[in-house]
This record gives sequence, structure tokens and C-alpha cells, in this order.
Amino acid sequence: MEKTYSLTAHYDEFQEVRYGGRYSSSTLSNGMSLHLGGSLDRGMSRGQGRRRERGLACGTAVQVEPRWSRREVCLLSGLVFAAGVCVILGCMLTLKFISTDKGDAQCSQDCAQRRSLLRASRFVQANIDPTVRPCHDFYTFACGGWLRRHGIPEDKLSYGIITAIGEQNQQKLQRLLLQPVQRHGPNSADRKVKEFYRSCVNIKEIDHLGAGPMLEVIESCGGWDLAAAPPGGAGWESGSVPVRPDFNEMLFRTQGVYSTAVFFSLTVNVDDKNSSRNAIRIDQEGLTLPERTLYLGQDEDSVKILTAYKALMERLLSMLGAQNATQKSREILDLETRLANITVSEFDEQRKDISSMYNRITLKQLQRMAPSLHWKRLLDRIFQENLSEDEEIVVLATDYLQKVSSIIKTTSKRVLHNYMLWRVVAALSENLSTAFRSTIHEFSREIDGTEQQLELGRLCLSQANKHFGMALGALFVQQHFSSYSRTKVQELVVNIKHALDLRLQELDWMDDQTKEAARAKLQHMMVMTGYPDFLLKPELIDQEYGFDVNEKTYFKNILNSIKYNIKLSVKKIHKEVDKTTWLLPPQALNAYYLPNKNQMVFPAGILQPTLYDPDFPQSLNYGGIGAIIGHELTHGYDDWGGQYDRHGNLKQWWTEASYRKFQKKAECIIKLYDNFTVYNQRVNGRLTLGENIADLGGLKLAYYAYQKWVGDHGPERPLPGLKYTHEQLLFIAFAQNWCMKRRSQSIYLQLLTDKHAPEHCRVIGSVSQFDEFGRVFHCPKGSPMHPDSKCSVW
Repeated sequence: MEKTYSLTAHYDEFQEVRYGGRYSSSTLSNGMSLHLGGSLDRGMSRGQGRRRERGLACGTAVQVEPRWSRREVCLLSGLVFAAGVCVILGCMLTLKFISTDKGDAQCSQDCAQRRSLLRASRFVQANIDPTVRPCHDFYTFACGGWLRRHGIPEDKLSYGIITAIGEQNQQKLQRLLLQPVQRHGPNSADRKVKEFYRSCVNIKEIDHLGAGPMLEVIESCGGWDLAAAPPGGAGWESGSVPVRPDFNEMLFRTQGVYSTAVFFSLTVNVDDKNSSRNAIRIDQEGLTLPERTLYLGQDEDSVKILTAYKALMERLLSMLGAQNATQKSREILDLETRLANITVSEFDEQRKDISSMYNRITLKQLQRMAPSLHWKRLLDRIFQENLSEDEEIVVLATDYLQKVSSIIKTTSKRVLHNYMLWRVVAALSENLSTAFRSTIHEFSREIDGTEQQLELGRLCLSQANKHFGMALGALFVQQHFSSYSRTKVQELVVNIKHALDLRLQELDWMDDQTKEAARAKLQHMMVMTGYPDFLLKPELIDQEYGFDVNEKTYFKNILNSIKYNIKLSVKKIHKEVDKTTWLLPPQALNAYYLPNKNQMVFPAGILQPTLYDPDFPQSLNYGGIGAIIGHELTHGYDDWGGQYDRHGNLKQWWTEASYRKFQKKAECIIKLYDNFTVYNQRVNGRLTLGENIADLGGLKLAYYAYQKWVGDHGPERPLPGLKYTHEQLLFIAFAQNWCMKRRSQSIYLQLLTDKHAPEHCRVIGSVSQFDEFGRVFHCPKGSPMHPDSKCSVW
């Protein structure tokens, strides 16, 4: 199963060659000197030169007609002397200016460095709370100043230092989208992304169309309750052949036209046991709410969310012409609840063991497993080819598929149809008029406390990122990410990988055979930073977006994008996996590790100040982006990523003895985080295990890699106005990655569905388990941040 874990150089080179070669002023002056000197030598013989010198010196030994009078000779001598003095003075002044320029350059460099250090110092100092003892509560110590100064904007669930970086990136991206189109060709991605953005912010036109675009989709699907298609209507036709509005046709439309999962997910992706090939993969999916337990009403919060969800469904169905919307909503909700009862939660142990989930079966076996669905007909239409009954499918939820087949068999076709249509409505309604967006926002405000809708420009930027990520990313890296930064980050990655290699060799709980396999996985790990290289070639970017865009038809632009991306996805079947592809565009404020490709990716969007600043001290960079790099690297060895070998294949490369010891160490971390509470709600240590292992490992790797950097380069200059050592600053920078405020209403959903622990738990959990932290901050043994017993994996 693919799983991600959640950041003009060439023109300058051309200029240097051009002006430093053919046209530099130094080349011209040297050429002039050679040319004039040669002319003088050729115009006079050596003897003539000597005679002239003697005549000019004496004037009486030989009777010759003098060419100048004595007065003229004296004047000429005076002029020559004055010229010589001028030349000497000029040389002295030139030397002085050259020396001054060098001094100014050195001064400028030193001043720039001092400014960077001062900026770094102010950033750190503004965020800490020096009244809190770091050994007592390191998170509040490192973030208290920031938390005191900042609130949560009304259009956000949370706000933190990393959110501020995202806002800076968004401002840059919006400016880029508002710039004039540079390439106007019919296939130009630059033109398409900017016209797409303009179509999205054209709210007047969107409001004018109202529910119309969605009503067309509903009609094309047969309407609510499988209403008969109107005479001559094109909604239920395929070419010139009428298509009967039935369950199988609707199933094809949801999955194969609108890319919406109903009853199950259907994707083309890497085969986990053969990472060189793509496979059709089927898994459990079909719930609109983010977690199955929300449908079961087990506590007050889930009941509140379920009530708000039902109200949202009723309202949207009424706005889209459904008769008896209350009854339809109840029927759809009942069906989704039945699906929730057979769905396994993502934090359940069953969903952790990939080997037990993985089943590669033939299309014929799939049909026997879930007979209520016509699998071959569905897949043939989606993939536009006649698949063999021996075609292999990877199924990741066999029990679920058997049960969902029974639900489909025993449920009214009308209800099945309305459910599938609702799933399409739920996926697309955010792209409709203001009335629809306001209705959806009312639901959001009820469940998570968001006061205001996202500003239109930011909403449209989000959609541009979603549908034109690489086109927008190309604009971003051209102006906001230098090749210098890319190179420096790559060096940092090398140091952190080296730190892990040393750690693997030093582990006392892992046997030699497993160590060898772990080190081999590290050596084969692919690391991609900044952006994919094809973004430097506009014609290759254009090929990513082979669909039409019109400034007047925003909703249709969305549908065109969905249709084209389905086309790209189905083309991957039976093709070799391209392990260099990126899942995220370069402007993404994120980073990830893919176990089935053994690949780490760090987009340019996360390689931005203050997570990474090439002018900041390396202690802050290692504590900032370095800990994130170490985090992603450690994912290759956590409870999920550790199930994949160096080639990205699902394979047991551990010895049984080493894996048992790993599991024992992981249990320690589960218990540690189970004891954290937020607003009287417990953190789920098992759900967050992989991220917690990565946090603990990432911090350690960043610290040890920084020690190597200091050994290679020497100690850094202290930050002005701060009393903290650079070792201490590394830990402070790590903590300040996670300075964050969240709305209390959103904590319930976070603890229920997020595989990351709340931010303060991530910080305290990581530093308190690392002996070096206690040493660096001189924490007494047994203090909260330096407990007597600690958990450690890597």
C-alpha cells in the first residue's frame, strides 16, 4: 500500500561566459596594448631608435639639422615628467581604490553575516519564554513568547510558525498568478494555470450559474431516485447507443468519470510486493465523514458532528432539487452507517500489518469474492481495454469487500443510487456558488469552530495547487528557490544519512544480519530536493495539462482536470513504475517518505525561512529542517516503512529476534504517548506510533549530524544578545517548528483521525527521551524533561 508521510542560476552562468569571454573590458584593453606596441616597433628600426635617442641627448657632437629648438625640448621634457608623475599618482590611487573595494566587500560580507545573525537572534528570542524552566516544560519555554503574541485567524483551525511560512509562500504564489501570461500558446501551462485561477476568483460568474453546473451532473447520472432521462436527453447515452440507468452504470460514473470512491477505492499504483510494476488496487472506502466511529454516536462530540452532517446533507439535497430531502438524507446516512460498521479504523492493528492486508488475486477470484458487482465490465470501461479474467488485482480489504457485496445485494437500488450521487455532490459542491460554500462553511463551523470562510483568493490558490501543482511550482522555483539552497540542503541530507548509518552500526539490540539490510536500505534510499528537473523545461510542463481551460467556466475546468487525471492514471496500468515521480508539487509546505519506492522528497516550499535559511546558523537549520529530514528518513524504519526493503518491496528483511526487540521498544513509545492528554482527552499512542518514532529519531539524527558539521567546520559564532549555546539552539529550533495554537473544537477530530500527536506532545515526547538534551540543558536526573527511564528505538 502506498503511504506518504507528512517542504536564474542558468541565466547567470550564461552571462558569465558571455561577458567574461568575448566582451570583457580586460580583453579589449590587452588587445589594444599589443596592437599599438606592435605598430611602434614595426614603424622604426632598432638603429633609428638609437640615433634619435643620441640626437635628443646632445645636439653638438654631429652637425645635423635639429628638429626642435631647445625651448621646445625643455617643454617636452617637462610634459613627459608631468605625465610620469600623473601615471604614478594614478597607479597609487588605483591601488588605494582596489584596496578600499576589497575592504568594502569584506565589510559588506561581514555586515550581511551580522545582520543574518541578528535576525536569527531576534526570531529565537521573540518566541521563547525565559521565565519557564526548559527542564520543566521545554515546549512552553521554546514557544511561550510566540503563543502569547498570536491568536488563531478566524478562517483557520490552527495557527503556528509553520503556518506563517505557508502564508508567505501563498503570498508569493498569488503574486505569480496575477502576473501577465508569458507563454500564450494553446498548450501553455503558464496560460492555463492563470486562466484557471481567474475563473475561480470570478465569483460573479460562478454565482450567476448557481446550482446549474451540478444539476447538469445530476441529470447526466439519471437524477435523484433514478428518474427517467428526458426525451432526447444525452445524460444516459454512450455515443448513439442508449445506456440503461442502472447500478453498474452509476458505479462507473462515480469511479471512472468523477473519480469519487463509492463502496471501495479503485486506484492504479505501485504493487507493494513488486515495486517495479503498477497494479490495480482496491481498498475499503466510501464514508463521507473522516472516521467510522463518528457514525456510531459513541460520545457527545460524535453525536454533534453526526447531527451537523445530516443537516448539511438535507440542505444540499434540497438546493439540488431532491424531493423529500429529509427522507433521502436519512436513507443515505443509514447506508453509510452500515458501511462504517464493516470498515476497519486506520489505527486498528489490522491496518498496521500490510503483509496480512495484501492479497493479489485474479479478476475471476474477485468476482467470486464480491459477486454483487460486475467487476470485469466496470474495469473494462474504466481502463478502456478488454482485461483478461486472469488479470491480477491487489485487494487490501478482502473481508470488507465480501461484506459490502452483501450490503449492495440487500439494499434498494434507489438508495444505492442516491448514495452514489450524494458522494459526487459532496466532492464537487465546494466549487459551486456562494450559497453552497456558505452552507458547507456552516457545517465546518459547527464541527471545528472555524469562524470565517477562507478568503476567495486563498481558496482559489488552493484549487490551483490541487489542479495545476507543477505548473504553479515551476513559477515558484524560478523566483523563490535558488540552486545554491538546493545544493546546501543536499549536503545537509548527506550528513543526516551519515548520522543514521553510524547509529545503525552502534545499535546493541539489532543483530548483524538486520543491520546489514538496514544499511543497504539507507544506501539505496532516493532523496529528491526542491523540484523535479523537468520543471526547467516549459514544453514538458505543458504535457502535464492536456485539457481545456476557460476563464468563464470554473466548474467545467474542474471536471476537465478530473477527467484528464483519470486518463493519466489508467495509462499507468501494465507500465513500469517511474520512481522519480513526485506526489507533491515543489511549492508544497510538506515533506514525505514513500516506503514502496524507498524515496524521500523535500519540496522547495518547505525549504524556506524559518525552517531553513542558508544565512542562519547551522544549529538552527539542523534543528529546523534537519530534524524534519531526519524524521522522514526514520520513517523508512518505523512500524509501517520498516516492512519494506531497500527496493520498496513488501518483504521481511528483519530477523525474528531483531523485530521482536523493535516491537518491544515501540511498545514503550506507545505507552509514553498514551499518557499524554489534551483537554482531558488521551492521545492515541498506537495511532501516532509511526510519527512518534520518526520525531524521536529525527531529532537525534539532526543533533548527531550537527556534531559532525561542527567537527568539519569548527564552532559557530554565538548569536548576539542570546546566552544559549548552539547545541541548545538546535533543540530550541526543533521545538519552534511546532509552536502552534489549535481551536479546542478541532482537538477531538485531531486526536481521532490525525496520525501526528498534538504539537506540544511531539516536542516534549522527543526531547524528554534524549539523554543529550538533559546534558545540554543541565537538567537534573528525574526532572520532567530528563526522566530516569527513557524510550529509544533509533
